[in-house]
Formats: sequence, structure tokens, C-alpha cells
Amino acid sequence: MTITDVKPTESEPGKARHGKNKRIDGTRRRGIALHASLILGVLLSAFPFYWAVIMSTHSSTEIFSYPPKLLPGSHLGDNLSKLFDSIDFFGSMFNSLLVATTVTVLVLFFDSLAAFVFAKFSFPGRGVLFAMMMMIFMVPAQLQAIPQFVIMAKLGWIGSMTSLVVPAAANAFGIFWMRQYMKSAIHDELLDASKLDGASFMRQYWHVALPVVRPGLAFLGIFTFMGQWNDYAWPLIALTNPDNVTLQVALSQLNGVHGTTDYGMVMTGAVLALIPLLIVFAIGAKQIIADLGKGAIR
Repeated sequence: MTITDVKPTESEPGKARHGKNKRIDGTRRRGIALHASLILGVLLSAFPFYWAVIMSTHSSTEIFSYPPKLLPGSHLGDNLSKLFDSIDFFGSMFNSLLVATTVTVLVLFFDSLAAFVFAKFSFPGRGVLFAMMMMIFMVPAQLQAIPQFVIMAKLGWIGSMTSLVVPAAANAFGIFWMRQYMKSAIHDELLDASKLDGASFMRQYWHVALPVVRPGLAFLGIFTFMGQWNDYAWPLIALTNPDNVTLQVALSQLNGVHGTTDYGMVMTGAVLALIPLLIVFAIGAKQIIADLGKGAIR
């Protein structure tokens, strides 16, 4: 056998580089596939909103035409004019903003305060009270409508915004959510240090607990605002005064307002009703991301 008959073998460093390149290529392919699936999911999720915007610019006849129109039309001005002539849109939107904002602020305060006590303080009957709260959490809202209406009627609040704000000022879900968040986010050492500094209970809550749990509060605020903004059943029952109806109740009055349902006008109102939700979600999501980023840096 001559020297030329011996085949050269790949060196160990070369094999290592080859294996590393294969791993990099595999990671890159998985990353591309992941990003492609995420982009596809975003497009599928955003399409209903895009379709609603498109429908709001067409007439009711054009909406049901085939093939469906995927580009904006020229009837947005007409739909807006008919919408504002049919209902007091801005008045009902103000009522919804007032109720949703007030309830959100009250829920953030009362639920976080109760959750702070349940999570970080021991007192007689804590387990029993928490179990009772969880039982209330499991009761469907539909079963609460009749006794809640009776209580509001006894207090003389039927027909006013108070009947919407007071029953929703605190809820079991918010307390449960914030309790679970505070148990892991607030360390006992922080509370012990604040006690040594002479901090009172409210000072511990305001200066120690709340700054730590702002991401949890942001989520609860978004969840509460969206729930109150989209609530339809209870405002329909409680608001007997037509001047105090919320936006969802007002939009429901558009069905058959001109003899037949004008879906272009209805979709225009629905799209306008989404704007406050998008603003609140953007603000809350930005707060969550910013606070989580600070926590990661720390």
C-alpha cells in the first residue's frame, strides 16, 4: 500500500466545528419555524378586527355581497351619521368610561388590600374566610342577579350608576389573583425590615407591597376594565333610566332601529367601542413589560 492510497481523515477540531455548525443550523431552523408560526397566529388573531373595520366602511348590502370585500369602502361617513342619529353614542360611551374606570380603581384598591392581608398576615379564621370567598367565586353571576337587584331596589339605587359601581367594587377573583401573586412576590424580609423602621400597616401596603406587585395590578386592571366595559346583562337590568345606559346597551338598540338591521352602522359602533379597550390594553401591557424588565435586571 502506497502513501497515496491512504485516505485523509477529518481531524477532531474539524469534527467539532462541523457538529457545532449543525447545531446552529438546527437552532436557526427551529427559530424560523417558531417565528413563522407566531406571525401566522398574530395574523389569524388580528383578522376579525380587520374584518370589522372593513365592514364598518361598507353598506349593509355590500357586506353580504360575494365575493366578500377585503378593502375599505366609501360608506364610513354615512354609517357614522346614522349611528350618531340613532343613539346618544358619546353620552353612553361616557357612562361606560365612568363606570369602568371607577370600578377598576376600586377593585385595584380593595382587592389588593384584602389580598395583602390574606397573603402576609396570620389571623384567626383566615382559612375559613378564604374558603368562603372561593365559594362565592364559584357562584355563577346569573344566580346573583335577582338578589342583587332586590338589594339595589331596597337601597333606591336602581336606575343610577351606583347600582353598577358598588356591587363590582370588589370581587373574589381579584383577591385570589393578587393573593397568589403577593405570596411569591413580596418577601417576608421586606415586611420585617419595614416593621423595624416603624412602618404601619397602610405604610407597608402602600410603600412595600404595591411597588412590587405592579405587574399583577396591571393585569387585574386590564381584566377588570374589559369586563366592566363589555358587561351587558346587569346594566340592561339595573339601568331603567334611558339617559344612563352604557355603551353596550345602547349598541344593542341598533338592531332593527330602521326597520331592518343596518350591519354597517352596527359594525361602525362596535369598532368605535373597541378604541378605549385598545388604549387601556396598550397602557397596561406596557406597564407589565416595563416592570418585568426591571425585575429581570435586578
